[in-house]
Amino acid sequence: MTAAGTAAGTANGTAVGEVTGPAPHPDRLLPADPGVRRLARALHAEVADLPIVSPHGHVDAGLLLQDAPFRDPAALLLTPDHYVTRLLHASGVPLQELGVGQGPLDETAARAAWRLLCRHWAVFAGTPVRYWLEQSLHDAFGLTTRPSSESADSLYDAVADGLTTPGLRPRALLERFGIRVLATTDDPADDLAAHAALRDDPTVRTRVVPTFRPDRYLEPGRPSWRADTDRLGDAAGVDAGTWDGWVEAMQLRRAHFRRHGAVSADHSHEDVGTQPLSPADAARLYAAARARTVTVPEATALRRHMLLEMARMSTEDGLTMTLHPGVRRGHHGPTSARFGPDTGHDIPLPGAFTDALRPLLERYGTHPSLRLVLFTLDESVLSRELAPLAGFYPSVYVGAPWWFLDAPASIRRWRETVTEIAGLRRTSGFIDDTRALLSVPARHDMARRLDAGFLAGLVAEHRLDEDEAAEALVDLVVGRPAEVFGL
Repeated sequence: MTAAGTAAGTANGTAVGEVTGPAPHPDRLLPADPGVRRLARALHAEVADLPIVSPHGHVDAGLLLQDAPFRDPAALLLTPDHYVTRLLHASGVPLQELGVGQGPLDETAARAAWRLLCRHWAVFAGTPVRYWLEQSLHDAFGLTTRPSSESADSLYDAVADGLTTPGLRPRALLERFGIRVLATTDDPADDLAAHAALRDDPTVRTRVVPTFRPDRYLEPGRPSWRADTDRLGDAAGVDAGTWDGWVEAMQLRRAHFRRHGAVSADHSHEDVGTQPLSPADAARLYAAARARTVTVPEATALRRHMLLEMARMSTEDGLTMTLHPGVRRGHHGPTSARFGPDTGHDIPLPGAFTDALRPLLERYGTHPSLRLVLFTLDESVLSRELAPLAGFYPSVYVGAPWWFLDAPASIRRWRETVTEIAGLRRTSGFIDDTRALLSVPARHDMARRLDAGFLAGLVAEHRLDEDEAAEALVDLVVGRPAEVFGL
């Protein structure tokens, strides 16, 4: 049975206990007030079909290069998505039963994991996860049957059948979704061969660009740091055993990424401290870190100086610098040990930017070549710190809500809070930050609808003319990411 056939036949072929609903409502996420909704509907129509520009995400370039069919429904929508697995785990479903950290599953295990998702569908009520999954199932497979214990197998079969069609291979989805630019996230030592092959393939019309992600090389306290810096030096063809060698290696690898189309360097540490060290102290602490005699405070001081060096390099090579700090990675040690990183238990920390970033901004905040995008998981710092910083420094932009905040209510609060202090143009444009290729259009459409609703409210309050609102919405969708990320 084809996916289209499943959708078309649900009215007469629904199994006992299955519930079939309508397609996603055309006014979903738009304001409840009828008058404002009409304005928002018209504004959304201006941008609904515009291409997607995704300047920060985690889709694997190798996935696009190989262009192999997705293995099964669980591998597509469940197992790699920590948004999904963390809530199931919180509801008592063991991660091993969802296939987390186990590599490819056989059909029996994949179907069993899918049944668990459907059986616990109620835990996603009111979450953006449900919104993305429902829209993905409808838009890609034509499915409107509500996931449940009763519908699990029929949904699995329909999705699995759809995955055998050429139109649902990764490259076909890039074209189908209208993705004009897609940024990946890459290790500085990566040779970027997959990106080169995609760039040289005339059949790939999406601009797939790497992103320089050097976090592990800026954390001297990590047990693997010395081996990591050796690998960095090998990739750059220099000796990274000294501070000067590390700096040269970083500059050479950044240049390598630029040659392969990179537009940004992405950084995530527990804080954004950027206190400088003297050249002598930087060399001394680097040598101590290499000798594994560095103390925890010294390692932190060196990392903060290294982050400042990254800003200096951005003023020279033009890579947009994005900072998204404040996460306790691997909060549950036993889960980290068994299943590895990115398995749903990274937990936010309080944010602090004003004083932590001051050394960086005093040096480079007015530099014409620096573009600095600040993200936070701490809503309390939006109006207190990020918006005021973006409202003064020409280099600073407020990053869109991400991770725990990439939900409708949070996005509405973010847009209102930031706009009244820094305006619309001091923001980054929407960031989907996802590994789940199938959810990219649902996430971007969500943001477009929410921004349409916000701007419609300004029009209804006679704070903005309708034509200005339409221009602003187009700018948020394509203009902001193009400017902020130098696309």
